[in-house]
Amino acid sequence: MTDSAESPVQPDSEVSAPAAPEAATTSAADRHPDFHAGFVAFVGRPNAGKSTLMNALVGEKVAITSAKPQTTRRAIRGILTADAGQIVVVDTPGLHRPRTLLGQRLNDIVEAELDGVDVVCVCLPADEAIGPGDRRIIEQVGRHPRAKRVALLTKTDRVRPDDVAARLIEIDALAEWATLIPVSAVTDDQVDVVRDELIRLLPASQQLYDAETHTEDSIEVRAAELIREAMLEDVRDELPHSLAVVIDDVEAPEAEGGVTKIYASVFVERDSQKGIIIGRGGQRLKAFGTAARKQIEQLIGGRVHLDLRVKVAKEWQTSPKLLDRLGF
Repeated sequence: MTDSAESPVQPDSEVSAPAAPEAATTSAADRHPDFHAGFVAFVGRPNAGKSTLMNALVGEKVAITSAKPQTTRRAIRGILTADAGQIVVVDTPGLHRPRTLLGQRLNDIVEAELDGVDVVCVCLPADEAIGPGDRRIIEQVGRHPRAKRVALLTKTDRVRPDDVAARLIEIDALAEWATLIPVSAVTDDQVDVVRDELIRLLPASQQLYDAETHTEDSIEVRAAELIREAMLEDVRDELPHSLAVVIDDVEAPEAEGGVTKIYASVFVERDSQKGIIIGRGGQRLKAFGTAARKQIEQLIGGRVHLDLRVKVAKEWQTSPKLLDRLGF
């Protein structure tokens, strides 16, 4: 691996940390005698709206989103607690025909998650035709009979109502579904219906997580994803799949109200890509860092100093050793 460090990105503004919420004294399960809880996997081909819908359900940004396919690279758990139940949503990478070892590992993540969930939601975007990839995914889900199967017609805000009705009829004929729901995460249309139906399909259970918990992911993992998202918004047409971000260190504030220092490495596959990320005089890297830092400050509720270093890990998507080092 070839390393080359650039100047750190300095924070250009500061925000004060809000007060932490008080812990709940009783759980939702204690208040509701018929409580349901369990795991729900969102699957589908890349860019099917899985992450956006999970964020809408949870009510918090727990997964990054982008118009570029294959934004999600691991199983992300978002946790929704309601009066009647608790849903642990597992947002999975988009299923596709892999061209690299990374692609194969992403598909393997989905297969592993299907074995342990109670419900599988196949996400099918309303603005795209049902294709062979969708049918392969439905067949793959069918090989896991333990889980109840749900079809979610996503992105319904992008098409006319008549088109939604026609697509629902088409999807209904593809498999035996426990339920089929049209939904738009962008307009919040039918998100509450998805929530209620998923709770109904989950087994009776005690609450699995504290009601204030919205994700299992650590601050380090979420910060790395926010940095990658900030870059994807600008370079998705130039090198979307070549980016990887690793948090090297996090230094907690020395005093209350102080600054959290985060040190991160941004990996690309070629020297030419490194120049794209840094930009002339480091301005592009600085802009990425500023955008990411603001998101991280919202996440942790305090001020952040973000230090970004751009490094080259040649052909990391096809190297088992480098994939392991980068956490894939």
